[in-house]
Amino acid sequence: MSDIWRLSASRVADLISQRKLSAVEAAQAALARLDAVNPRLNAVVQHRPDEVLARAATIDAALARGENPGPLAGVPVTVKVNIDMAGFATTNGVALQKDLVARTNSPVVDNLLRAGAVIVGRTNTPAFSYRWFTSNTLHGRTLNPRDDTLTPGGSSGGAASAVAAGIGHLAHGTDIAGSIRYPAYACGVHGLRPSLGRVAAFNASGAERTIGGQITAVSGPIARTVHDLRLGLAAMALPDARDPWWVPAPLVGPAVPRTAALCVRPDGLDTHPDIAAALHDAADRLRDAGWTVDEVDTLPPLKGACDIQIGLWMGDGYEAMVRNAEREGDPGAIAALAGQARIASGFSADGLSAALVRRASLTRAWQLYMERYAVVLLPASAEPPFASEQDLQGPEAYERVWAAQMTMVGLPLVGLPALVVSTGFANGKPVGVQLVAARYREDLCLAAGEAIEARGAPIVTTD
Repeated sequence: MSDIWRLSASRVADLISQRKLSAVEAAQAALARLDAVNPRLNAVVQHRPDEVLARAATIDAALARGENPGPLAGVPVTVKVNIDMAGFATTNGVALQKDLVARTNSPVVDNLLRAGAVIVGRTNTPAFSYRWFTSNTLHGRTLNPRDDTLTPGGSSGGAASAVAAGIGHLAHGTDIAGSIRYPAYACGVHGLRPSLGRVAAFNASGAERTIGGQITAVSGPIARTVHDLRLGLAAMALPDARDPWWVPAPLVGPAVPRTAALCVRPDGLDTHPDIAAALHDAADRLRDAGWTVDEVDTLPPLKGACDIQIGLWMGDGYEAMVRNAEREGDPGAIAALAGQARIASGFSADGLSAALVRRASLTRAWQLYMERYAVVLLPASAEPPFASEQDLQGPEAYERVWAAQMTMVGLPLVGLPALVVSTGFANGKPVGVQLVAARYREDLCLAAGEAIEARGAPIVTTD
């Protein structure tokens, strides 16, 4: 079978379960694709082919014995280099952590393995996972396979680049301020940020995260089909007692009316015409699928949520973050922290308390709003994908990047699931839209995403 690497994760899983394709053949195809394109893209920065093939052979042996290794049996996937995988360094793109070798797996890795996946490699991230651009002094720069003059996004830029190029059929990413959604958007694939507590997380190799990371950072899937996101979410969301915030919520909730709110310019966002056109096109696709779509001018606040999110993320321990970035000497990490000094420097215990109080009010407002609509359709970013390293082109460029990412930054504060759906290209650049649903209603995001996806051209891998 030729071009196995082009197939969806669900198709590969079906073929392997039916014994029409072996896990070893799928792994060999993924490794061959990695060898063909990764030297240019630098999406995967850690991989051990012999271990990949050995893992695939165990899946084939289990199938031969009549066992069911899981819903992802034999499917080649990637995981991000900022989560623990036993025997690999959890570098997070940082030279200071190049020898931080994990002794145990994170819950995400364990869950993917329980589902039968074959982890073909570990993907790149910017230093400390701070940026929407993926480069660092340890592993180097990752390219966007659609257009190497554009950012692949960040911080899961390696993950999205790999999926778009056919290195693996499903990728793991993390998202604290858009790090799953923006790379999916920039690379022309789909990415799901689950609700807080949906996917268990823990890195035994490092210290406990500060409160901002604990209550806003999540792991989730990136893929070329929305159905594959469903498959990936189900695998990742298995329980694990190591995460005190994991929630045993069902993956499918009760039926609700198929209603959507379309907001092109939330909080006065300066939305680019190409993005506005993509949003209206997505709304038309939903209407064609039987959804009721209301265009609205306002949503619960997002702009104010951004400052709170940045304070919780970077302000709690800011001075130590700056010292570590300076020790690392990574220009992107230094610029990211310096750009948020107004909010993050001097963040106090009183500031933390006030931020958490305000977070409760904003979350309540969003939860009440989501009682009116199954999903909200809004920009993923106000602009088409940025030029590579645009945030390092001076203060004005940096501010422009952050202003465009308001929905990326603000939504994690309120803990809702959000899905970025690629809708095609505009003027040669990938474009997409973002869907938001109530807590633990990823199924509604995915249902709307499938309706939008089905009425557009399917995503293809790069050659």
